[in-house]
Amino acid sequence: MAPIPSNRATTQNTLLIVVACAVVAGAFAAPLVWSATTGPDGSVMVVSVDTTLTDATTDEITADLREARNDPDIEAVVLQVNSPGGSVTASEGLFFAVERTAEEMPVIAQVQSTAASGGYYMIAPADEIYVSPGSIVGSVGVRATYADSPSVDGEITTGPDKNGGFTEDEITRQVDSMQDTFIDSVTTHRGDKLALSETELANAKVYVGTQSVNNGLADSIGDRDIAIDRAATEAGLDNYRIEKRSHTVTGALGLLGGANETKTDGVTVETPTYLALYGSIADYQAEGSASPDHVAGNNQTAVADGGESNGR
Repeated sequence: MAPIPSNRATTQNTLLIVVACAVVAGAFAAPLVWSATTGPDGSVMVVSVDTTLTDATTDEITADLREARNDPDIEAVVLQVNSPGGSVTASEGLFFAVERTAEEMPVIAQVQSTAASGGYYMIAPADEIYVSPGSIVGSVGVRATYADSPSVDGEITTGPDKNGGFTEDEITRQVDSMQDTFIDSVTTHRGDKLALSETELANAKVYVGTQSVNNGLADSIGDRDIAIDRAATEAGLDNYRIEKRSHTVTGALGLLGGANETKTDGVTVETPTYLALYGSIADYQAEGSASPDHVAGNNQTAVADGGESNGR
């Protein structure tokens, strides 16, 4: 008669089978648990600016940068830029917004096609600026154009100059003052990287990407992916998400506030609008044009200061 197995032996065999199954199950489950518990270290916000700079676009981009600063998950910002600039106030507003953001996290700029005049003003505070070899960069200059508005009969003013225009000398002094501020902002943030003197900057020349790297207006040749990787590295992110924001072409609409030349009883009040814009207003009249590649019609603005040169 065969011996009957003891309960102890049966129990031991059962425990061995259970333990073996647990080990196998754990081997499969561990990677899933690890993936679920680690996740991305943080996010890089990529703000695409493919537009002329008006007060409206500045408000939108500034809101994105404010969101980046206030969101604890966002650790760095990349500005992907294709802009010839726009109004001086819009460009200055973006300069301050980028500067404020760069004080709190890495900000890397990447120039797709154009970062000229106000478009460059905006990215000057960035920690690093990447360009394509054929990018257009520079044009550190300001101009004044006239948006004529009529006088109003019976209007009461608080002083003899309240309803008057500016003399050419006054406009020139104002433009020069704005350009001095622009140049100071660039030299402050680019510092020892710049190989250009303040006089050379004041000539408002534009440079292709490779030249801008050589003269210090930009840091390196690189595309958007390189810029994103650099931003993540600066923020200490090994695993990260990309948050995208986009601002597309608005053309010249809004640069002059929609004002047209009008006269009342033969009297016209000339009020200058100050622009940090590469190229002429007419270059951007065609809808969908954010760079001076397309010229529509003749330039019908009165330029009070020839501060910006289109030479290369």
